Amino acid sequence: MVFLAKTTSSNEWKIIAKTISTLVDEASFEATSEGIIFRAMDPSHVALVDINWPNSAFEKYESDGQFKFTVRVEDFVKLIGRADQKDSIEISDTGKDSLTMKFSNSYSRKFNINLIESSVTPTPLPKLTFNTKLLLTGSTCQQILSDVSVVSDHITLNSVKEKITFSGKSESGSASVILDKKSPELLEYEFKDVSQSTYSIDYLLNITKAAGSASQSLVLEYSSKMPLKFEFKLGDQGGKISFYLAPRIEDQ
Repeated sequence: MVFLAKTTSSNEWKIIAKTISTLVDEASFEATSEGIIFRAMDPSHVALVDINWPNSAFEKYESDGQFKFTVRVEDFVKLIGRADQKDSIEISDTGKDSLTMKFSNSYSRKFNINLIESSVTPTPLPKLTFNTKLLLTGSTCQQILSDVSVVSDHITLNSVKEKITFSGKSESGSASVILDKKSPELLEYEFKDVSQSTYSIDYLLNITKAAGSASQSLVLEYSSKMPLKFEFKLGDQGGKISFYLAPRIEDQ
């Protein structure tokens, strides 16, 4: 089996490492001739991450079949964390139950990471249609989540034709953020029907800090009492990270 993937910088790998570390302890990747795919659900089956990284996004990419590899997330994060921002990263199959990771800039470094047996069952991607879709900057989304998290562990989204409200409440108080169609922070707004649903704010904060940290914008989609979907760009060459979060149980 031949597998090699080389990027010109470490940015995308760092984002992937941060993203998967928010949900799982082991990560199973699938490398086909078309690119790299990762999909996993957290142990509580509340959140799912789907990563699609096409071969065109790499400086060099080779895969002569369907190569699957599983790593301990803790080990993977530590190694990727050793790369500088300007380092190119080359990951390849050694053929000996391990991967070689080469970091190159003014000088080169090489690491081997041992693969493990996967205990994860395949996760199907949910087929959903949404009544509300909006495009936000990553910083705006993080600000909204941070504001509501001051008073609540959950955030309620309520969209009507001209605006969307983000709110939360607890014994300590309440908070709300309103964006209407004229708000500069609301880059796009598509509305089909009135929608309201509540989600865990910790999951959303963690994923936006990880995947949204380098994203100029993100797409948010949801419907009443249905999973919420966040979609982030992974680099500028067509890669993307999709995050699905189940609604609060009381709202199902």
